Amino acid sequence: MIQYTKSAWGWELEPRDQLGSSFSGREARRHRRFNLEVEIKIDSKTSGVLTGRTVDISESGISAMLKIEVPVGEMVELQFKLPNGPVSVYAVVRHRNAFRYGFQFVETPASRNMVLEACERLSAQQS
Repeated sequence: MIQYTKSAWGWELEPRDQLGSSFSGREARRHRRFNLEVEIKIDSKTSGVLTGRTVDISESGISAMLKIEVPVGEMVELQFKLPNGPVSVYAVVRHRNAFRYGFQFVETPASRNMVLEACERLSAQQS
């Protein structure tokens, strides 16, 4: 079940279990992750254009497996397909663990709406 809650950033999705309890007390993360395995293109100033595969997505970011190193802290452009269509967003490389990278979205209103809609669809599919 998804519930919208008001925050400083606007309306956000808050995943809840079947009894209506928030997952936030049980998860250390800000937003619930949803499996998403699609090809991703990363445009990096230092590493050039790279491709990889996504692992999961949330309202605030996405993780992906890459073969070439991208510096943590760098701003990159990401292009990938969501269930509701292709999206191009800017993100900051937040962390790296071997070949797995975590990207935090730097959103525009249009890209945020697409990501929120995709997370809602994925939540329904993966519940």
